[in-house]
Amino acid sequence: MSESLSPQPTIRKDAYPRIQTTTWDMLQVLSRYWLRRPWHFGCSLLLVAIMSGADVLRPILAGELVDALVESISVSAESVTVSTALTLFIALEFCALAVKWLHSRVWNFFAASNMHELLEETFERVQQFSADWHASTFAGATVRKVTRGKNAYDSISNIFWIHFLQLGLMLIGISAVMIWKFPAVGALFSAATVIYIAMSAVLVVYYVRPANVLSAEADSGIGAALADSLTNNAVVKSFGAEHREGIRFLSYTRKWSARARTAWNRGQDLAAMQQMLWTLLQLSTMYLVIDFAFAGQASAGDLTFLLTTSFVMGAQVRQVGDHIRQLQRNASEFADVVDFHKREPQVRDVPQAQILATPRGQIDFDRVTFAYSRHTAPIYEDFSIQIHPGEKVGLVGASGAGKTTFVKLVQRLYDLDGGTIRIDGRAIDQVTQASLRRAVALVPQDPHLFHRTLAENIAYTRPDATFSEIRFAAERARAAEFIDQLEQGYNTLVGERGVKLSGGERQRVAIARAFLADAPIVIFDEATSSLDTITEGYIQDAMAELMQGRTTLIIAHRLSTVHDVDRILVFEQGRIVEQGNHQALMQTPTGVYRALYEKQQHAA
Repeated sequence: MSESLSPQPTIRKDAYPRIQTTTWDMLQVLSRYWLRRPWHFGCSLLLVAIMSGADVLRPILAGELVDALVESISVSAESVTVSTALTLFIALEFCALAVKWLHSRVWNFFAASNMHELLEETFERVQQFSADWHASTFAGATVRKVTRGKNAYDSISNIFWIHFLQLGLMLIGISAVMIWKFPAVGALFSAATVIYIAMSAVLVVYYVRPANVLSAEADSGIGAALADSLTNNAVVKSFGAEHREGIRFLSYTRKWSARARTAWNRGQDLAAMQQMLWTLLQLSTMYLVIDFAFAGQASAGDLTFLLTTSFVMGAQVRQVGDHIRQLQRNASEFADVVDFHKREPQVRDVPQAQILATPRGQIDFDRVTFAYSRHTAPIYEDFSIQIHPGEKVGLVGASGAGKTTFVKLVQRLYDLDGGTIRIDGRAIDQVTQASLRRAVALVPQDPHLFHRTLAENIAYTRPDATFSEIRFAAERARAAEFIDQLEQGYNTLVGERGVKLSGGERQRVAIARAFLADAPIVIFDEATSSLDTITEGYIQDAMAELMQGRTTLIIAHRLSTVHDVDRILVFEQGRIVEQGNHQALMQTPTGVYRALYEKQQHAA
């Protein structure tokens, strides 16, 4: 009988399910961008109206030209009417081309500007979401949703304000002309076209759309699986798991392939049905006009008008199903962007939040209660502790005891369920997050560097820093030694997440970043736990210099790193069960800290 190695926490349902978005929600977000440039938007609509007018005039002028030719041929003489009709037809074509070119310039500026702002604002929105949201969400899927949302916006805008608007105006204009010339034919054409469009919309919504939604979900799954595997490529290689990852990825691609085939086949079914319906409409209207022609009630020009109208409208109407199907797919993709815009940031600045200026570094936890959203049991309950300015404090205890949560709450990466955390007497939920986090410099166990230059990575906390300041910070962090040996020095690109550097080199870059930040509170999260002895010596020297005059929190599994701190807090299940310096804690024979220390010494 197999048993669980440790008690499993009660897991809540997904803390961040996708927000249900309605058509109205999407239209609100879309209209917010459409109306940002009213002059360009209005100008674009006017030009589309002119293009639609040209499309209505084209079959009319074609009919007039044919009638003029027939009349000229019948009297065996050159007619001025033919020249006039031909001149008007040619002028119309050139004017239509000019208007189309002008519209493309106006629309391209309008669309590109809005898409740029949509990307920027969606990215900013996602950046504001809590650490818990990002920890619970695949980064690859988020990237895919944002980029697809941008393309979906472009496609929806094109369909609404170019294709559908032009089709609607053409349908109104051509129907009016046909009803004026041939009331019966015009009524049949108008009614059949409306029925055709309505049937296409119903089939798309209830037959094609469900398959497109499933296909889009599978497509997001591919992006998430791909990002998950590639970002952990070092782990994959270390276990020789390339083939296994390939098999796992294959399950995602097969799922997408099956759903995509279904969606595409349903699209083709719709296209075939639309083609059949439109062909029947064309044959019906042609039959009526030919009947009128035999009765002497229609001319050759009238038949030309009808044929040209059928071709012009046919090219537009046959795309209705494709546009509606595309609109449904785009709506599914844009819904993710709407989700981001509707979702409130989990940690927010209060109105009139103050700047945390020149803090000294005192930290107070006052009866704090906190539970992660995925767990029902709280990590901390009625938890209180005070850390004095400039004090060096070690946080020790078993994994899951609450050490990392402690420093995350100091940075306000999560909001509390109860109680208050204060910096220098000011509640951290009453100051801006940006100013709070500028007051805290973090050196994590595995520093994540950007795929940028070493200089940019060091200066990330202070982008306006001079090169001299960057170099001085690197020297204090003992990073200048290896940077100066690189061919491109501080201009060296470090690779995605800093993979071109060793663990010790990344640590020293992170410490240089902390030196440059010059924050009054410094947090070391297992900063030397995975380093060799020589590298650890470099890091400890840099840490000792960085800690001078600063409130310092050191999360340590390797207890030798907290020998000389002012106070050690021993955590156990979200409570501090012991505190004191190393010497004091070692004097308790049955103490938790002493047991941990002696166990490590024995293992060493």
